[in-house]
Amino acid sequence: MHSVGITILDGITRFEVVFDYYAARVHLVPRLRHKVAFVPFNLAHPKWVDDVQFDLANHVRRHQVPPNTTLDRAIDIALEIGEPVLDRNRPLWMVYVIEDVEGKTLLVQLTHHAFADGATMVAMTTVLTDPAPDARAPEPEDPPWQPQAEPSAMALWQEAVTENAQRSVSEAQALAGNAQRVAELSQKSGSLMQRMARPVMQAPWNASLVGPKRSHALNRHELVEMKALAGALGGTINDVVVSSVVEGAARYLEFHREVTQDRYLRLMCPVNIRAADDDPLATGSNRVSAMFPVLPAWSMSMPERLATVQQELNDIKANEEPWVLDQLQQLQPNTPPVAMAQTLSVGTQWDLTAAAARAPLPVMPLPDGQARPQQLGFNFTCTNVAGPNWTQYVCGQRVELTYGTLMLSGNLGLGVAVNSYDDGINFGITADPRLVPDVGRFADYIEEALGELLRRHESLRTTFTTIDGSPVQIVD
Repeated sequence: MHSVGITILDGITRFEVVFDYYAARVHLVPRLRHKVAFVPFNLAHPKWVDDVQFDLANHVRRHQVPPNTTLDRAIDIALEIGEPVLDRNRPLWMVYVIEDVEGKTLLVQLTHHAFADGATMVAMTTVLTDPAPDARAPEPEDPPWQPQAEPSAMALWQEAVTENAQRSVSEAQALAGNAQRVAELSQKSGSLMQRMARPVMQAPWNASLVGPKRSHALNRHELVEMKALAGALGGTINDVVVSSVVEGAARYLEFHREVTQDRYLRLMCPVNIRAADDDPLATGSNRVSAMFPVLPAWSMSMPERLATVQQELNDIKANEEPWVLDQLQQLQPNTPPVAMAQTLSVGTQWDLTAAAARAPLPVMPLPDGQARPQQLGFNFTCTNVAGPNWTQYVCGQRVELTYGTLMLSGNLGLGVAVNSYDDGINFGITADPRLVPDVGRFADYIEEALGELLRRHESLRTTFTTIDGSPVQIVD
């Protein structure tokens, strides 16, 4: 459940310089020095506490690669770095520095999803980067950080007992008060329930449990080009993104002779539900809901695909489905911590998930012409995170490119992470190579679909004229 973020610096920066850079800024994000404290017998969910033994050397490390390593190979290595589980006894993040790859420096950041969602990651990078190559270092922490003592097992146990008793009373009191709220949400939740109840096809990347290996592909486009395209089509950048990704998936399925006619794909698209003035670093590290568009799995023309996606996304927004989902989750009783006791084994010698990953189930091919079974759930995640629209610098070097890879788990062997930075928008495709052996082909189909939209509307030109002295936009 950790993502791997890759930042490419335009120049060679030595590890010692990067280490000192983080040392001067770690205090700007307090969560960087927090670790997870597990409650005895799992009587309560884990909580964040200060890591009294925090040592930056445990989190910012050098990773050497062979001489003459190419940039593409270095990115493959970055994904290999991200395969092991993060140490649950320390803050749930790491940065590996790969020096001098074709004149570039790679920063490979591992971040657990409990630590940060997409909006939090953008806020963190904004704080931890500089707006200019010669920017002054931040003021030192004053007074120097003194961690609070880690609570004892007995203290955590006593706190859990008290909290559980208080929660039982508060939930009982809230039940009557929530009755009207539940009734209102029930009326609004109909479209969400219907959308989630529709069966969707099982795609090849859902045909087995995910193993530990990852492959990747990256497409990059100019952000101004995407904005112009979305404006010309009367939609949003997200409409264009989802249309290109889903059509790319449909063409990938068609190439592999999957039966797609009259079948559908369901995406999970995370939605940041913070208020506009909320600071992600101050209001919590993870605050997302989601929307689940159900879209045709068969290939179609891009204008038709775009119209279908716009209709689906507009319906979801009109019915406020991400908000409804968030409210329904808040009304649900808290998951009993004891029901999640098996998570305590993650990263230990008794970790059954690691054993399953080392020996994943086989992927059984289907005979030609046979359809895969239908399934509930969703087929893959497609994120779209708006990043900073200015150039960032680290250690005086320009951040040339930054993009993330998605977590894959269960039977979700594919994910598409879209992010914008400076003047570009990046499509990062992550896959389990057992389930998607040709992830580059998947990326090519996304590129092909987006290219068709761009070529279809490249003749559109926006000019300005004036009527009675006021500027009027004319689209030809």
